[in-house]
Amino acid sequence: MGQEHMKSEISYREVNEDVVRTMTTTGPAYYIALVSSMLVFAGFWLLPWAYQIYEGQGVTGLQTPAFWGIYLANFVFWIGISHSGTLLSAILFITQTPWRRSIYRSAEAMTFFSVLTAAIFVFVHMGRPWNFYWTMPYPNQRQLWLNFQSPLMFDVLAISAYMTSSVIFLYIGSIPDLAAVRDRVTGWRKEVYTVLALGWRGTDTEWHWLNKAYTFFAVFIIPLAVSVHSIVSWDFALSKVPGLNKTIFAPYFVVGAIYSGTAGIVTLMIILRKALNIEKYITLNHFSQLGKLLVVMSLLWSYINILEVFTGWYANTSFENEALTYRMFTPPYSYLFWIMILCNSFMPLLLIFKKARTSIFVALIVSLAINVGMWLERYLIIATSLPRKFLPYMWHDYSPSWIEISTTIGSFGFFTMLFLLFVKLWPSVSIYEVKEDIGIPMKKDHH
Repeated sequence: MGQEHMKSEISYREVNEDVVRTMTTTGPAYYIALVSSMLVFAGFWLLPWAYQIYEGQGVTGLQTPAFWGIYLANFVFWIGISHSGTLLSAILFITQTPWRRSIYRSAEAMTFFSVLTAAIFVFVHMGRPWNFYWTMPYPNQRQLWLNFQSPLMFDVLAISAYMTSSVIFLYIGSIPDLAAVRDRVTGWRKEVYTVLALGWRGTDTEWHWLNKAYTFFAVFIIPLAVSVHSIVSWDFALSKVPGLNKTIFAPYFVVGAIYSGTAGIVTLMIILRKALNIEKYITLNHFSQLGKLLVVMSLLWSYINILEVFTGWYANTSFENEALTYRMFTPPYSYLFWIMILCNSFMPLLLIFKKARTSIFVALIVSLAINVGMWLERYLIIATSLPRKFLPYMWHDYSPSWIEISTTIGSFGFFTMLFLLFVKLWPSVSIYEVKEDIGIPMKKDHH
């Protein structure tokens, strides 16, 4: 009742002014955060990458037999983060869930920026990134042709399709808001938003086709998002390496992607809510609903994780037994494994209680812990399988170099930088859908 009463007190004019204010009113704290994120990206990502290109791939921790490491773990992690933004928005739109309206715009933007962050690790992993055009399927005199049966090629096609669809989905849903911003700003901003709004006037025909197009992409994106992380899992599952060759990997990766992405949304909403002073739109009810979703995803993730361990144990081959023992009971990986279980299986159970779900502090700690656990999951999948394949004389423990650790830190600076630019250039809260949520405002008497 309290929330509904509060919403009834918000006028349409107030919604317009609040959202435009987040884009046009900028304090020193914003510039400090933006410059800091740029410095983190440049210092921790660009400079180490330049050094790696100059010295060669040998400066990383990658060597026989572990040719994959933190770079690929980061790639999978960021692709996973990207899944919940657009996917969750699409599912909640199809099911007509009203509480999505205040948060979905930023969640969809999170999808796009996460995919871009994942993409930079593809180039870091290339020893000679200027030759990336060799991977493109067009007639050439090099006689190099892509292997279209490789899951790595599936990755390129699926992720490209997902990113393109997500950008269109974000843009189509933003057109009425871009028009609203166009009518309330001046100078260069007005010119930019006039172009972006595509001449939107808000006629019945325009709203009809907007709803048609938005519904189409919502329906299209749901199976696409599920297929993308299934395909990412095939990078591992289609190999014969013990610890990777698991039929459970496709649903395991999809559930993990939605799980980590939802946790990422919670963290992001907490920061946006405080930084942009939009507590009236991102309410405690949003965190309560997202907390319920995190509990469900935690239980699903735990169940599939148990299945993965059980199937390896039940196979009772020396290869699988060695892989399980190495991951679960051999330091230092055993420490990381049980930290992962604590973060992903036990800490989210706090959110069963409504008091915990509606506590901003608890929601922040749990959502951060989940993404720590999910990053560890991706790291353990790679770091405990490839270094110990079939030939014991080739075994060695993989340990990441300072360059790999540095680029991991730098990627968070890159993501933060993109999002900080987004909140000033794009409406981070949907104006027209928030108006739908609050209904017809009550007439206020003026004395």
